[in-house]
Amino acid sequence: MLVRITRMAVLCAALVGLAACAPIQHPTGSASHPDDFGSPVTTPVREGGELVMGLSAEPDRLDPTTSSSLYTRYVMNSICEKLYDNDSAGRLVPQLATALPEFAPDGLTVTIPVRTGIRFADGTAFDAAAVRTSLQRHLSAKTSQRAGEMGPISAIETTDPAHVVIRFKRPFAPITAALADRAGMIMSPAELTRSGDDFGTHPVCVGPFKFVERVPQTAIVVARDPLYYDAAKVHLDTITYRIIADANIRAANLRSGDVVVADQLSPQDADALAKDRHLRLLQTTSLGYQGITINIGNVDGVGKPTKPIDTPLAKDARVREAFSLSIDRRQLADTVFNSWYEPACTPISPQSPYATPAGIACPAYDPQRSKQLLAEAGVSIPYRVALQVPTQQDNLRYAQALQAGAAEGGFDLEIVPVEYSALLDVQKRGTFEALYLGWSGRLDPDGNISRFLTTGSGGNYGGYSSTALDDLLARAARGTDLAQRADLYGQAVQVIQKDNPYLYTYRQRLLTVHSTRVLGIEAYPDGVVRLSRAAFAAEKG
Repeated sequence: MLVRITRMAVLCAALVGLAACAPIQHPTGSASHPDDFGSPVTTPVREGGELVMGLSAEPDRLDPTTSSSLYTRYVMNSICEKLYDNDSAGRLVPQLATALPEFAPDGLTVTIPVRTGIRFADGTAFDAAAVRTSLQRHLSAKTSQRAGEMGPISAIETTDPAHVVIRFKRPFAPITAALADRAGMIMSPAELTRSGDDFGTHPVCVGPFKFVERVPQTAIVVARDPLYYDAAKVHLDTITYRIIADANIRAANLRSGDVVVADQLSPQDADALAKDRHLRLLQTTSLGYQGITINIGNVDGVGKPTKPIDTPLAKDARVREAFSLSIDRRQLADTVFNSWYEPACTPISPQSPYATPAGIACPAYDPQRSKQLLAEAGVSIPYRVALQVPTQQDNLRYAQALQAGAAEGGFDLEIVPVEYSALLDVQKRGTFEALYLGWSGRLDPDGNISRFLTTGSGGNYGGYSSTALDDLLARAARGTDLAQRADLYGQAVQVIQKDNPYLYTYRQRLLTVHSTRVLGIEAYPDGVVRLSRAAFAAEKG
């Protein structure tokens, strides 16, 4: 007999997989920084029109199997629905599925009921077989970035057109949360057959909009899909995602009306934009983090067997600990970002229901101890490290402040600016010593840790391996009790802070601004700006 999972928070902590659906605990905010996720359309709107969004970086390939970019998630959110989604409160809700999953009592079999009678943008029928095709591709494609997120799957089956069955080698609690992101995006099997590995050049899914064109480094255009099952709630004709990397230019375009929404505005502009009566500032604490990946063994590319790297930073944990000790996380966040951002000490957000004292403990700032460790490791001081950094102004500003601060701890940071999409390739190829990039965050801690630090994972860009950490994360993923899982993640953080393969630095406050001429734009703590139900306000008669 299968156990049906409900959305009740009480049951979330009791059943396999339900810890992932416990509502996130949002901070109440301060008087100056209150949460505002936006709101759905509730007043008359004007049908049609083009919405232009200023996007702060260019997405990578529009392929949910291989993508590793937050900005791809923005675009795919409009054209490629998932089995599940999360709402503004952090609850998991069905999207292409019709209900939350059913878990067998032993947790090894998960049954997902899916929609029928709907179609992909190319007219292909959507059913359980199509879902299986996409999930199997996510799981087995050589370049997949999703396999590690989906857990120890032994088989994916269909029992009828409306049900998909996933069988696990051992229970995997985070599966529902994983299927609420790119692992749950379902692609047209006809387009997959036609395009194969080139699916990302012409993605076809089920969504409010469908892909039209992409002009590299300039814009991506999507148009309303008349075949969408809920087309009556879609108001816009097209959305154009215009690539505008410079935060100052994005802000200027907002004020001029050339764009009506822009993601991740700079804290340098946030106060002024919030006072503009023609604009609305959406803001929330992020589930994600920014930080520094240390290349320990990624020599031939992520997912390939690791090899030793003969540098003190790569082979000596004392040098990496010294690097961590040289970072004044609180001071840097406050001074560089005008107190809009918070220090990130671990992969677990303090607002997460999985947060424990051990799980969110902040490493000390101790530049004198940093120098002592470098001396013990036998390296010359100052110790030089090449840090590759995205070219956005806020990232460079932070890196330069970090460079000055780390000098106190005996480090000589060489800042190497790299365009964002190119940096995604750099981290996959392993052609870096240290690399500064972040993660937009997931509801379940597994999605913020395992993908990046589990041995052999397709997202383990630093080539780190720890049997102790692998064991803790596997045990946490099998768990049925929220408190027990939280304790295991706290132990995992202690291992991470001992080895320091990734140095967590700060947690953004997500700042999205849009014109008051447009309604229905929403931005959640998962980092994705949602435009699918947006519309221009009706003209006053």
